[in-house]
Parts: sequence; C-alpha cells; structure tokens
Amino acid sequence: MSQVVDTVRQDIITAIKTDKLVLPTLPEAALRVREVAEDPEADLNQLADVIGSDAALSARIVRVANSPLLRGNRAIDDLKMALSRLGMEYTCNIATGLAMQQMFQATSDMVDKRMRDSWTRSSEIAGISHVLCRHYTNLRPDQATLAGLIHKIGVLPILTYAEEHEYLLKDSFTLDTVINQLQGPIGDLILKSWDFPAELIKVPTQHMKFDREVPKADYTDIVTVAMLQSHLGSDTALGKVDYHKVTAFSRLGMDPDMQMAEAEDLSAEMEAAMEFLQ
Repeated sequence: MSQVVDTVRQDIITAIKTDKLVLPTLPEAALRVREVAEDPEADLNQLADVIGSDAALSARIVRVANSPLLRGNRAIDDLKMALSRLGMEYTCNIATGLAMQQMFQATSDMVDKRMRDSWTRSSEIAGISHVLCRHYTNLRPDQATLAGLIHKIGVLPILTYAEEHEYLLKDSFTLDTVINQLQGPIGDLILKSWDFPAELIKVPTQHMKFDREVPKADYTDIVTVAMLQSHLGSDTALGKVDYHKVTAFSRLGMDPDMQMAEAEDLSAEMEAAMEFLQ
C-alpha cells in the first residue's frame, strides 16, 4: 500500500512541476473582486459594478448581509446597500470564497460527489470559523471564513489526477491516503500561486498539526478547532482526537473539557454562519 501511495504522490508532484497537472486558478469573479480590493483608490461603487455583473454572486452577497449574524434594523434587497453594511474588506473575502464554489465540480459522478462533499464540509468549517473568530479572537471573521473555505483546496488537483487514473477511483482507501498526505502541501502551493495573504497560505499544511507552537492565536488555530468541532461526536479519526493535545485550544482561550457545552451555546450562531455560505 505505501508503495502505491508513494508512486501516486511522486506522479502528482512531478505532474505539477512539469505543468502536466495545472494548479487551479481562481474563478474570474474572484479575480476581479481581488483586483478591486487591492486598488487603494477603489470604492464600494466599483466593487458593486464587479459583483453586480454576476447575478448569482450578487444574490448571495445580499443574503450574507441579511444573515442573522450581520442583520441590521431592516432587511436589505439592494447590492449597494449590502456592500455598505459589509464593507470593502469583508465583502471581498466573502465574495472570493463564495466564487470558489464553482471550482468544486468534476465531469465524473464519483469525483464530482467527492468535490461537492469537500465543499460542503469546508463551508461548515468556514461557518464555525467565523463564529469562533468573533467570540475568541480579535482577528477578522471574514478572513477566518475564507481560511475555512480554502483549508482543503489542495484536494482539487488530486481529484483531477484521480479522474484520469481510474484505479484510484476504485480504491478509495488509497485515494483517501493520498489526499490526507498531499492536500496540505499542494494547498499551500495553490494559495501561494494565488498571492493569498501569508497568514492564509500556511493553513492547508498547518491546520492538522495539533501540537504546533506559535506565539498567539492565528487563523490556522481557528480552522483547527473549527474542523474538530465539525467532527465532534462522529465515528471518524477526527472525532476521536484528544483535545488536551491540541495546542490551538489554549491560544484561543478555550477549555478542551468545555468544548461540547460551548458548542451548544454557539450552535445557533454557527448554523446561521453555515447557512449564508450555502
């Protein structure tokens, strides 16, 4: 088994280095949104023009602005009003994340299901990350949401490779092993190629390092705890992790023994956060 995994790993790494397996690029809508965000002279009107050209994305941004987490005194049904409520940075991060959903699709039914399942789980973890960030840190919830959405982005090229190598699709154990071992470093490569902020580039690799030591809480810590929260009570390996060995809890000021009770206290907020990403 290990020999097969090593062979697949080397094939994928070689394919990426020789451009035979191209790293995914951000959707056009996300690229245009980021261009506006990086322009110091840009304003909300320009951002509205960019987002307004994509009807589906516009509708989802309005929905975010009306979510229970952000809702003001009155409902919003206009994109510009939604952008005014959310602000430039928040809108850009959320819009980038939402636009990425279209990347999680494939031509074969089996791979398409895996990609959609990966997006669904990432959306759930992103929603939990948003809430944890608000309650336990002074970091930006929009950035934490984006961190949750991209933490498994490295899965995409691996599944693309699997589509062209049917034996992997018939051997889910080997495919899962390859994904678990490779999605982190490949994810880092993708985010680096997209020029993402340094604090997000390391999330795919670092969020599974439960014993990591850093000076203070960061977005990786948030995603780590959100991921464990997402699997809480499940019969998976992540559902059986000893939280006392996960250093992220202490940096977030969370008691591992209180995790279940805290999750119940925040469950309504977490559900609301997950809803606006669907």
